[in-house]
Amino acid sequence: MDLTIRVAEPAEYGVLGEIVAEAYLGDGLLDGPQDPYLRKLRAVEQRAAEAETLVALDADGVVLGGVTYAAPGTPWRDIAGPDEAEFRMLAVAREGRGRGVGEALVRACIERARSAEGVRALVLSTQPAMLSAHRIYRRLGFLRTPERDWEPVPGLRLMTFRLPLEAVS
Repeated sequence: MDLTIRVAEPAEYGVLGEIVAEAYLGDGLLDGPQDPYLRKLRAVEQRAAEAETLVALDADGVVLGGVTYAAPGTPWRDIAGPDEAEFRMLAVAREGRGRGVGEALVRACIERARSAEGVRALVLSTQPAMLSAHRIYRRLGFLRTPERDWEPVPGLRLMTFRLPLEAVS
């Protein structure tokens, strides 16, 4: 598939926010349309101002997904240490699933982390139900870090993964 991965443009923020919200809702990862986390998922403009928000576009320029890459020092990091970058809110639209979009977005985050001075690893949090994402992470060399698993809210246990950058080929 012919994909372009680049920084999201302001005209794409609304579309990307809906893709992320729909992915989380459609996959049953939220407590329905009233879940307060939806506001944060749709806040692409804020994420783009405070971190790096990437989009995946098909050959026709249609947004198929996106991810937020949080370098050291940015406020969108949840679990990253001082020498780690983190990515969050990876989501792919239904029509983009199974076409390599998610993997391309993760690879773009890996490249950013590898090119950043002083960044030794890339980390992420994920819900246990996100099995297809877990397969991508493992295939790309991410290792489970259960000692870092955490609960952002009571009852929501997140799994964590870490990619030591020296292990990336």
